Order: sequence, then C-alpha cells, then structure tokens
Amino acid sequence: MHERKLMRRRIFLNLATTTAAGFFFPGFFWSLGFGATKRRYELAAESVLPYDIRQAPPEVREAYRFAITNREILRYIPCYCGCGEEGHTSNASCYLKDYSTPGNLLFDRMSLN
Repeated sequence: MHERKLMRRRIFLNLATTTAAGFFFPGFFWSLGFGATKRRYELAAESVLPYDIRQAPPEVREAYRFAITNREILRYIPCYCGCGEEGHTSNASCYLKDYSTPGNLLFDRMSLN
C-alpha cells in the first residue's frame, strides 16, 4: 500500500515537473520529440528530367523529381483529376508511365498542363 502511494507521488511529481517545464520553456516539449516532425524526402536530380519538364515551374519540376524517387509512395495515392480514362492507376501515373522502370524513365506530360 505504501509503495502505491510512493509510485503515485512520483508520477504526479514527474507530470507536474514536465508541465511546468513546458510552460516556462516552450521548446521543452519539442526537445522531447512531441509535436509535428518535418519529413524530408529524396528528390531525383533535375538533370534526369526531359527538357520540357525542366522548363516547367519549380513546383512542377519538384513534383516530377519526387515521383521518380518516391514512386512507391505515390502508387498508394489515387488520382482525382479524371485521368483514369487515360489509363492512370494512381498518382504515380500522372508523372511516370506505369511500365516505366528506373533504368528507362518514361514521363507522362499530364502534370505539365
């Protein structure tokens, strides 16, 4: 019984200390790993893009570069722009043809429009 009281007291003191530290030092919770984490994904080199895609706005070029190195992620995201009629199976299809391989990149120009 006495051990339970001690354990409750320790838990209370830990929570109180953590809460106080978060109040007086706003960055404290971030240092513990709480909050949003910024993810960073690899992008393919811009030099692998065809000339017409390299002339597109920076956001479009970055989307193509992301699609090259993170194609497996994009395959889980459906495309809602109505390109299913063109045979697209996922968001990855909007940037690279489904039968494209890492050694033979075949780009879909749909995202340039």
